[in-house]
Amino acid sequence: MQKNIFSCLIATQLGISEKSVANTLALLQEGCTIPFIARYRKERTGGLDEVKIAAISDRYEKLIDIQKRKETVVKTIQDLNKLTPQLKERIDQCWDATELEDIYLPYKPKRRTRAQVAREQGLEPLAQIIMLQRERDPESAASRYVGDKVPTAEEAIKGAQDIIAETVSEDERSRQQLRNVFQRQAIITSKVVKAKADTDEAAKYSDYFEWSEPLKRCSSHRLLAMRRGEQEGILRISISPDDTEACDRLKRHYVYGNTACGRLVSEAIDDGYKRLLKPAIETEFATFSKEKADEEAIRVFAENLRQLLLGAPLGQKRVMGIDPGFRTGCKVVCLDAQGNLLHHDVIMPHPPINKRTEAAVILLKLIAKYQIEAISIGNGTASRETDAFVKDVLAGRYNISDKNGKTSHSDSTPQVFVVSEAGASVYSASKIARDEFPDEDVTVRGAVSIGRRLMDPLAELVKIDPKSIGVGQYQHDVDQSKLKHSLDQTVESCVNSVGVDLNTASQHLLMYVSGLGATLAKNIVDYRREHGAFTSRNQLLKVPRLGPSAFQQCAGFLRIRNGKNPLDNSAVHPESYPIVEQMAKDQSCSVADLIHDKDKRAAIQLSHYVTAEVGMPTLTDILAELEKPGRDPREQLEAFEFDKNVNTIDDLVEGMVLPGIVTNITNFGAFVDIGVHHDGLVHISQMANRRIAHPLDVVKLHQHVMVRVTEVDHRRQRISLSMKGV
Repeated sequence: MQKNIFSCLIATQLGISEKSVANTLALLQEGCTIPFIARYRKERTGGLDEVKIAAISDRYEKLIDIQKRKETVVKTIQDLNKLTPQLKERIDQCWDATELEDIYLPYKPKRRTRAQVAREQGLEPLAQIIMLQRERDPESAASRYVGDKVPTAEEAIKGAQDIIAETVSEDERSRQQLRNVFQRQAIITSKVVKAKADTDEAAKYSDYFEWSEPLKRCSSHRLLAMRRGEQEGILRISISPDDTEACDRLKRHYVYGNTACGRLVSEAIDDGYKRLLKPAIETEFATFSKEKADEEAIRVFAENLRQLLLGAPLGQKRVMGIDPGFRTGCKVVCLDAQGNLLHHDVIMPHPPINKRTEAAVILLKLIAKYQIEAISIGNGTASRETDAFVKDVLAGRYNISDKNGKTSHSDSTPQVFVVSEAGASVYSASKIARDEFPDEDVTVRGAVSIGRRLMDPLAELVKIDPKSIGVGQYQHDVDQSKLKHSLDQTVESCVNSVGVDLNTASQHLLMYVSGLGATLAKNIVDYRREHGAFTSRNQLLKVPRLGPSAFQQCAGFLRIRNGKNPLDNSAVHPESYPIVEQMAKDQSCSVADLIHDKDKRAAIQLSHYVTAEVGMPTLTDILAELEKPGRDPREQLEAFEFDKNVNTIDDLVEGMVLPGIVTNITNFGAFVDIGVHHDGLVHISQMANRRIAHPLDVVKLHQHVMVRVTEVDHRRQRISLSMKGV
């Protein structure tokens, strides 16, 4: 019964059919993963994508939390002997967390308040008399309550007003009315703490020393910046509507006229608003606005991460990775086509050492010896200088020959790429890197990471905590559990959308495959090491602890190149192999022939293969896979070059048009690397000649763009850029 209620509620909230929601929840409770459901259970979900399935899962978890809270609320009120059938029904029907807390508030155990003290003094009947506003002489009525506990009528009235103030502040109507006022007109205000105004730490928050704006217009990045300043003790933040108007609205409900009792009620409302109600609703809105800002920041971070992970791979090529540096030199590694470390060295082509010829000799020898096909250079310190040096060496600008007079060379000139090295140092010091290269130091491991992320960004970057990759916005200020949940889902989605080579994937990459996890990933690698390469997906069932359920979830996302069955290198799930075999049989050919022969595929009538379990969505996906089995959805890698005449911020002149690479995307714009060691900002207003809702509508991470320099602030090292009309 409860599942039906949940399905109905979620369907209404998300605008999805109740049947699709119910089937999706059933699949999730059977242990199916989001990627598996989205890819292989389209008939049951109505073709829902991963985003909608994740939303259903999240809403379900929230409803479960509300249900648990309702059980606590009912038990507490029951223990007070105040649970009426009507109240129980209201709680049962409530599925809004805020409304539930409003219902519960009058019964909620609380510290000993002023109102509670007044009740203990027997003043509740007096409070009710004043609230009714029928008594002409409230002081005379109050005198009847004077005694040992209440020395004067004035004290009795004050106690009664405390009860009224708390009653009004806990009333559902009052709280909802004030929420509506906050929703429409609340202003968020930020002021600097005077004692911190002149400190170095406060300088970065100078924009918010005297700042106010409507809360509903406050962007997530501004709110998170202010909250960070507040947390560091530099800013003081408040959220408030027009207090006079808010109080007047409350009084319209509770004050019936300009009588003596009416004035006492009015005073009590002013007190209750200032002391109880406004602080409570302000806290609510501070929490709610922070949650919204977190959600937006996490969404942007997750989308940036998705684009980074799905960056174009070079593929299985022999790569030289270079971690550039000045004083300590450039760390050089040579990797085989599978990313295994073959050799490492250090060259000193830059000041203060300047051994350029020696460095050129080493490079050319390594390129020839290991038949290097591409060179990957990190984009950190000395990147531009190293890129220029390497290209000079490859262009033959260093006249170098061995003792026999022959110039070192390889069969072809390697292509040079500059890659983001964000997170490489984090990886190099991690347990994963130590396990991979126990005998190498962090500099070698970092260079390996730079080389590998050119070959396959996804396979390498999954080893690094996403928060360390540098594509987030205030990632340390948002809810960390929600951030981790979102980023883990993003990584899992990316890994499974690309697919994983079962025979070359690292344990860490396998961890993110649908249905696996750390233990099964390790067991697969151990089995592979002991028994050799997998030749069939069915061999997975021989891996310890990998049973039929895990096999069902993971098999479609694992690829085997040159295996016994050509379908093992495709996204066709093993459960659908009989369908493909029947298609091949009907075309009088083998499955391999069906994959390679376009005419035979064109002759397939998909409607002939529809069954109660398998519909057109699955059959359409199967046919698409047969056309391009094991296709990689990622784009082709493109080389990029900065303007050779611009190397530092001092070289910039307003009006210059330069090539750049998008390095980070936020709500307010995109940061672009133009090769001067300081990323420039293209504000959202400078991204297009039309109004856009979000920078992601125009650019994506690592996109190559042309930008115009509009302003250079040398003091703050800030560069303003524009993409308009470029």
